[in-house]
Amino acid sequence: MISGMIDAAGLRVMKAIADEGSFTGAALSLGYSQPAISQMVRRLEQRTGTVLVERVGRNVRLTEAGQVLARHAVAVLSALDAAEEEVAAIAGLRAGRVRLMAFPSSSATLVPRALALVKQRFPDVQVTFTEGEPPESLAALKAGECDLAVAFAYEGTDVGRGEEDMDLFVTHKLLDDEVRLALPRTHPLADRDGIELSALATENWIAGCPRCRGHLLQMCANEGFTPNVGFETEDYVAVLGLVAEGLGVALIPDLILRTANHHDVVTLPITPSSRRTISVVTTADLQRVPAVQATIDALCEAAKAKPRVLASN
Repeated sequence: MISGMIDAAGLRVMKAIADEGSFTGAALSLGYSQPAISQMVRRLEQRTGTVLVERVGRNVRLTEAGQVLARHAVAVLSALDAAEEEVAAIAGLRAGRVRLMAFPSSSATLVPRALALVKQRFPDVQVTFTEGEPPESLAALKAGECDLAVAFAYEGTDVGRGEEDMDLFVTHKLLDDEVRLALPRTHPLADRDGIELSALATENWIAGCPRCRGHLLQMCANEGFTPNVGFETEDYVAVLGLVAEGLGVALIPDLILRTANHHDVVTLPITPSSRRTISVVTTADLQRVPAVQATIDALCEAAKAKPRVLASN
């Protein structure tokens, strides 16, 4: 048997012949010429290796093999029509699903606003969201487990941090995020306008995710000391609580300070300055999916919203 011997066009012809009882009727119902119907039947008979239509005077009737094709045509063509409608709905943003993965500090700021924009503009598009730090989210994108990854990279590094196959990804910059020093309000240096990182060489430090911890260690090494990291947590609300109780100092991005604050914590600019770039990452193929592009646009718009730093100085 020849693989792919039956196509949708052939099935439509067989069903039309069964419904109309003649080549002429089938041609009229499908909008073809009668010779074209005859040619399509001959081609299908050649592919299947059997007679499908028996001529009886001016009329025709299907052979047993032709009846089999006509019977299956109903279900096959119905499924194809349904598939075409679903694809058309997705292309027209009347349906579709986008799987978004983003690092925790963006899930309280950029992500909610972007999701709200997508829901407002395209209510039939479903965006699902899970949290994941850049190594995890980029691995998920590469594995096809998500469609978009919101990731970050500190100055001097890229989003991939040396990971393989980064050339498969398309990256859209969302914003530059300044990093500040968080001190207890009772700290002797809390009343300054800014502070040299080297002045904190003897402090206890609170570190975050592995990528943030690596950045802290590198910055301190550049200033000639190794920080004493007493606590590690990826929960920035917990970081603020630890700082407020005088248990250590920490570096906190402005993105966090848009939604989290603590009355007993002061945030100051540091020297040398530090910032990270926040981006949304996808693939070239996924970017052509209308719902994915709509979500990228929403993230870009959310990133442009005027930041509002809540932590008091």
